[in-house]
Amino acid sequence: MKVNDKEFEIIKLLGKGKGGYSYLAFDGQKQYVLKQIHHEPCDYYQFGNKIEAEMNDYQKLKNIGIRIPEMLDVDVTNERILKEYIEGDTIYELVLQDKMKPEYLEQVKGMCELLYPAKTNIDYFPTNFIVQDDEMYYVDYECNDYMEEWNFENWGIKYWSKTKEFMEYVEKHRK
Repeated sequence: MKVNDKEFEIIKLLGKGKGGYSYLAFDGQKQYVLKQIHHEPCDYYQFGNKIEAEMNDYQKLKNIGIRIPEMLDVDVTNERILKEYIEGDTIYELVLQDKMKPEYLEQVKGMCELLYPAKTNIDYFPTNFIVQDDEMYYVDYECNDYMEEWNFENWGIKYWSKTKEFMEYVEKHRK
């Protein structure tokens, strides 16, 4: 796959979200995340211009001070984003493996202390957070206007331990 005429070898699919597919990519020297925007229907979320939203959301989160991977390049024509690759386990994987640490909850609460005054929510689902060297990164750029029902305490927390909601999700998405 190319991003602005620079060729990348796709190593594997990392995940599929509401807005795109994220791949582990390699340029011969370094690994990256290459996100390809998709236009598949999503019955619970409305999108405008996805590539523009990604760029705007990235800038907003950077300005708020959220730890996120660097956006390295954007290919607007092909709707592709090149991001810094953060190597590590997702919070989802850590919960599954019973390796969740209290400091990860403290880190997400620290993010909330920055987000809420900025009237912003992020997607708190645990696949969107990666831990590298005990530092947690929000690896998605999606953010929305703050709504209490979608904040961490009312929605996200339900998926950060082996709750009924988490285990139902695991069962539904087992291969």
